[in-house]
Amino acid sequence: MFVNQIAVFLENKVGRLAEVARILSDASVNIRALSLADTSDFGVLRLLVDNNEKALETLKYNGLTVRESRVLAVPVEDRPGGLLKILDMMDAASVNIEYMYAYANPKGGTAIMIFRFAPIAKAVEILEKNGIAVLSEQELAAS
Repeated sequence: MFVNQIAVFLENKVGRLAEVARILSDASVNIRALSLADTSDFGVLRLLVDNNEKALETLKYNGLTVRESRVLAVPVEDRPGGLLKILDMMDAASVNIEYMYAYANPKGGTAIMIFRFAPIAKAVEILEKNGIAVLSEQELAAS
């Protein structure tokens, strides 16, 4: 039900993002989704990849600071108000959304949103109670 995400902490300077992409490419690790947030000095690159273990090992070996965390992958109706439905549920239950980003779903009908909720267990309970799927890593890879 949870999806493991990798966070890479990067100096905010030219070429650092390309360096991460090159390291993963050379290790034959495919990036499926990403989000990059920055400040003037550093950035946090959040990644969903096809092989977390290999990505973590390779990035650490190359001197990068990395962390793995759990997020939720939720199909959201691809229509006006589709995302709002999820946001309203979480708001009503006082569940915080720390961040979110999209995962492309070329098979259509839904967008897949990656959410970091707090508390995550309460978010899962609310989604399931309302009949909204929470995808596993295998289901996400197959989408």
